Formats: sequence, structure tokens, C-alpha cells
Amino acid sequence: MIDRIPILRIRDLLLVSIQADLHDILVEQLQSDILKELERKSARGLVLDISAFNILDTYTARAFVHTAQMARLMGTRTIVSGMTPAIAMTLTEMGFSAGGFETALDLESALTALSTQDADED
Repeated sequence: MIDRIPILRIRDLLLVSIQADLHDILVEQLQSDILKELERKSARGLVLDISAFNILDTYTARAFVHTAQMARLMGTRTIVSGMTPAIAMTLTEMGFSAGGFETALDLESALTALSTQDADED
């Protein structure tokens, strides 16, 4: 069983691509690790790639939404990529919207969106 999800740094972005089955303790650890990395490294962008999931349980879905919102409150542009229709329906049924974070169909689109922001700021 995996005990940590890697958080990759690409220039001034953090990338979290979740490829493992999650349990509640791992979800809490990931949330804590992401927030610590944002504080330590002052990342300008965060991508949470959930494309490996077909469905999320309500605890994990809520934790991902809250993590994205917390990152946004810390001043980090946050994009959740790879959301399936089933996950979008689950989040909607739970009453969540994409307030505080953006979505992208895939990882490439998320990275392009953050790169476009770099070009716009120059």
C-alpha cells in the first residue's frame, strides 16, 4: 500500500497526478502535503490530475474540492484535470461547484492554461 502521493514541481507549478487507490488517511496526508508544499515553494499554479479515477467516494471528492479551494485561498491558481462525467455528477449532486478552482479535460490542457497565463503576464 502506498503511503504518499508524489508532488512534482515543474518551474513554478506543482503537479499532483493521483494514480493510486486512496484511503481516508492517504487523502488527509495528501491534502496536508500539498498545502505545505504551496507554503514552502510559493507555487503559482497547482494541477490536481484525477484522470485515473472513474468515480470518487464522497469523502475523497469533498477533500479534493476543499484542497483546491484552500490552495486558491493561498493565492495559487488551481486546476483540476481529468474529471470524468461520473465525478462531475457526484460533485454536482453533493452541491459543489467549481468555485475557487478551474477544471480542464486533461493534464495537457491544464498545463497549457497555466503556461498561457505566463505568456499573458509577460
